[in-house]
Order: sequence, then C-alpha cells, then structure tokens
Amino acid sequence: MFDFLASSGRDRAVLCGTTRSRREFLQIGTLSAVGLSLPQYVRASHEGRVRPGHEKRSCIMIFNLGAPSHIDLWDMKPDAPSEVRGPFKPIRTKSEAFEISELLPKHAAIADRFSLVRSCHHDGAAVHDAGWQMMQTGRRFTGGIQTPHVGSVASHLLGRRTDLPPFVVLPQVMGRGGGNLPNGQAGGFLGKAEDPFSLMADPSQKDFRVPDLLPPDQIAGARLDRRRRMREIVESAVKDFEASEDARLLDENFHAAFRMMTSEQARLAFDLTKETPETRERYGMNRFGQCCLLARRLVESGVRFVTINTFLTVFDEITWDIHGSKPFTSIEGMKEIVCPMYDQAYSALIEDLVQRGLLEDTLVTNLSEFGRTPKVNPAGGRDHWPQCFTTYFAGGGVKGGRVVGASDTVGGFPAERPIGPGDIVATIFESLGLNHAGLLPGPGGRPFPLTDLGTEPIRELFV
Repeated sequence: MFDFLASSGRDRAVLCGTTRSRREFLQIGTLSAVGLSLPQYVRASHEGRVRPGHEKRSCIMIFNLGAPSHIDLWDMKPDAPSEVRGPFKPIRTKSEAFEISELLPKHAAIADRFSLVRSCHHDGAAVHDAGWQMMQTGRRFTGGIQTPHVGSVASHLLGRRTDLPPFVVLPQVMGRGGGNLPNGQAGGFLGKAEDPFSLMADPSQKDFRVPDLLPPDQIAGARLDRRRRMREIVESAVKDFEASEDARLLDENFHAAFRMMTSEQARLAFDLTKETPETRERYGMNRFGQCCLLARRLVESGVRFVTINTFLTVFDEITWDIHGSKPFTSIEGMKEIVCPMYDQAYSALIEDLVQRGLLEDTLVTNLSEFGRTPKVNPAGGRDHWPQCFTTYFAGGGVKGGRVVGASDTVGGFPAERPIGPGDIVATIFESLGLNHAGLLPGPGGRPFPLTDLGTEPIRELFV
C-alpha cells in the first residue's frame, strides 16, 4: 500500500501540484462514473501547475555510463595514502569552493557554472544496470514494476512544445549491463508512447542522418496511408472506440509521428551541417562531442528532455569502467582517451549555452550509476562502489561554484548530507517546475507517486 501523505501534511495528498484531502483522494476511484479516467484527471490537475518562471525549462542529462572514479576526478583525497589518492593531482578551479582533477582542466575553467554533490549513494547492487535504473528513475527495479525514466515522466506531464519529440536519447538507448535488468531509459508503466526517441545513429559520421525522419517521397505516402487505413479499421470495428482513452492516444501518437516525419523544424534541428566547422570542432569530432552539440540544438528547438549516453555499453569499448585490466579500461585509458574527450565536450556545451542565453533555462545534470572503490586494485584501477560518488549540476536555476555534501576521508561513504537517487530525480523535477510529490497513473490504473515519500530536491543548489 502506498502512503500518499506529503511531507508536511497529516491528511493531505499532493496531486500534480494540487493539495487534496485524503477523502477527496479516495473519491478518485469514482471518476469513471462521470466519464473521467485517472490519466485524464492527472493531466487536468496538472494543467497550468508548472511554477511561474519555469515554463521554458529543459533538461540535458549526461549519463556517464560505466561510472567515473569520483576520487580521481571530483572528490580527490590528496592527503590520503597512495593506494587511496591515486596517481593524479588536484588543481585550482574558477570556484573558490572546490578543486578537481588535473585531468579536467576545461572543467576547472568553468567551475563557477556547475556545482558538485559529493555525497551521493544508493543501496542497489554494484552492477551497472541496477544503478542505471535507480539513478534515472529514482527507484530500484522490484516487483516487476518498471518505473519510467524521469524524462518520460516530464514529457508525459508536460507534453511536447513543437513537432520534435519531447524526450530524446542520444545517440541511442543503453545496451546491456551484465545484470539482465531494465536500464531505466524507457517509459516503463507509462507505456511505449512515453519511450524516448532514440537517434540510432552516430552524429560524428560524415553521412549522419536521422533514420526515417524524412522518408523518401515514394514511400512516405504509402506508409502514412497504411497508418490511416489501420486507424479507420479500428474505429469501424469498435463502436465506441473514438470516445475511449486508447483512441485518444492513437490519434495523438499518429499525428505526432506525422508531424515529425514531415517537419522542416525537426529536420533542421537534427542537421549538424548548419553549424560551422569551428563550432563542431570545439565540441570534438567524436560521438560524445557531437551528441552534446546536437543536444544544444534540440533544446534550442524546444525539446524538453535530452539524455546523452557517454557510452553505450561497458563491453567492447573504452568507457569509465576502469577496472584496470582488459577487457576493461585502464586508468591510462581514462587519462589519455576518456577524460580529454569528455572535458572538451562538456565545457563547450556549457559555454555555448551561456553564450546563447540558454543556460538559465537548461538544467545540465551529470550522473552515473555509482562511483569507484576508495582503494586502487592490484591492476591499477578501481572497482564498482555505490556507497559514495559525485554528481553535478549546472543551469536550470542551479547556482554554480558550490559543493553540497561531503564524503569521508577516503571517499568511501557520505560524511555530510547523504543524497539518494530519489533526491536526484526530485531535483530534476524541481528545476523543471514540477511538484516531486505529485502522482502518476501507475500500474493497473493505481495512483503512483513521482518520487518516494521522504525524497526531497537538493534545495541548496538553487538558493
């Protein structure tokens, strides 16, 4: 049984920004008698409930698949024993509040634009896909219930602004992580309609184009005609279908797909040739760099939520997964390949958003599934460690140059202000102007809270 009490109210339930009594909440079960479903009620209750000043907000989530070493990058321990502090040195930054690794000099130059959260942790298994699920949905995968990605929730509640999809994943959704668990990058119980649009292409390639965005004239008409005929068949087969929720969703999805496939706005948003060669090179002519540039173009064109996967899998490619020996990445690989690519693209993205006046309305959040072990292993790398790690935030109302929380002397556990996955998700909702204590239509039509009771946004980031 769910407890829908808000943190401050004894007999109140918060529904998408509206506060209602427990008695009123129980009456939701009678809505069908007046022809109003729970999803319709949730949407109706939410309309106009985005906090004033947040209407233009978007989010770019950079998910550092593989899990960077917080101790080697953002939460260094220079006074710890050598087996803890590792081989790298801290450097001063543009923020007086913190130093970071010498591996991220471009981050150091813009450190007044982002803030670190050094006390993140979760109690999930130390396997990649368990962390992917928790950090992107705010919950552990249990009971067969697949909780939707935070971007899916935002797009479900807020809808699309333009012909473009409200939620996009670049370059594509994650692959497998070894734990045979959902990766968290889906609409979950909200349904396939809330899955993100996945690019399924590498934007750094010379022949880059979005598959089927604008189909050739000779097949577009036939394809769309087939969809129209299918809808007509369904409508004629069921007398009252047009009045049903399924009909409304079918109609919305059909028209949304049609608009995107034929939209000049969508085509231009994905067209990186509109950028100067100098701009593209500033981001880096690699997959991650061009995904960051594309993410900027998408939010500039009205996309609400973009997730960028720095890597697609922890197998068969160099990633943040620095166990130290093959087939995993060595600490030298992180130093020579991963960090320079990442440092260049992230700094270019933040600087570009600032120059275009977009950063205040664009939250850029950098997450990972966990951190790395406090002690260097015998192979010279570090292993999985969900007990403590660092995330960071820029834009979207976040004040830069700050540190929230602290780890212990070896970076092993939070020492101040522990932050869980639900708090991270609540912080994203806070930036977007959504009430993190609201409800969704959940499995079986039951109300489902956006975040669990007790989770709170990291308010120190905003004040």
